[in-house]
Amino acid sequence: MVSLSEIREFGNIELLAKQLVEGFITGLHKSPYHGFSVEFAEHRLYNTGESTRHIDWKVYAKTGRLYTKRYEEETNLRCQLIVDNSSSMYYPQKNKGKITFSVMATAALAHLLQKQRDAVGLCVFSEDIDQQTQVKSTSSHLHKLFLILENLLKEEPPSRQTSVANVLHQVAEKIHKRSLVIIFSDMFENQDETDQIFSALQHLKHNRHEVLLFHVTDHKTELNFEFEERPYEFIDMERGERLKLQPSQVRDAYQKYVSEYFHELEIRCGQARIDFVAADINQGFDQVLRSYLIKRASMK
Repeated sequence: MVSLSEIREFGNIELLAKQLVEGFITGLHKSPYHGFSVEFAEHRLYNTGESTRHIDWKVYAKTGRLYTKRYEEETNLRCQLIVDNSSSMYYPQKNKGKITFSVMATAALAHLLQKQRDAVGLCVFSEDIDQQTQVKSTSSHLHKLFLILENLLKEEPPSRQTSVANVLHQVAEKIHKRSLVIIFSDMFENQDETDQIFSALQHLKHNRHEVLLFHVTDHKTELNFEFEERPYEFIDMERGERLKLQPSQVRDAYQKYVSEYFHELEIRCGQARIDFVAADINQGFDQVLRSYLIKRASMK
């Protein structure tokens, strides 16, 4: 498994994404998930009555069957990849873990989508939409997405809060064709504003989009609060608030509060028929690619 530190050191998102996807697909054939279909179709059967100009005569000579070449603008699915780039996503600070994980997972999905002749777009947000691309399936467009993602890895931790609800409402208004919307976020906006977040998610569902939410966290510290028993200064990365204490002073209360919040997110996503995946940044990228394939198969 490629570590988050290695991703930052290597830096070539395009090559790493290709290697991740190829390794994942190879692994599928050796696992209980071998039944998944990952088709990279270059041709489709010729339909009687359509133009013959795109028939691949070399394939006909070999097979005796008429196939037409598929071009990059012919797409099966439109997908919008959304990445939270707020300050809290740069935790843990040692390797900017959550944003590094989200960038690499997004790159791998973009590569897989384009190989399947699906159209993909990218939206990066914090308090507002920072960047949003068109949704295309061309190789040049994919390269543009990789450049944007590589630049995210080079950024210093920003001083920006999250506005998930506001951004998702904007995205829902901008996407005019039915799409799969895949979100990478720690959802650390304001736990007291859960209703607004789900109103925005339901806006996407109301507009007939499918939604896959990857709740990106460092389970060890953010969920289980596994810190050595010594004095720490905990800093809110989005608001700058500081608190000096020993972990045992707040561990039980923290675990109770966070587990209840995470559970509420999962339950309410289920009620809204939104696919929710608790993505631990320490568990690699297969969890992301496998969840995507499951979702993709359910949409056929």
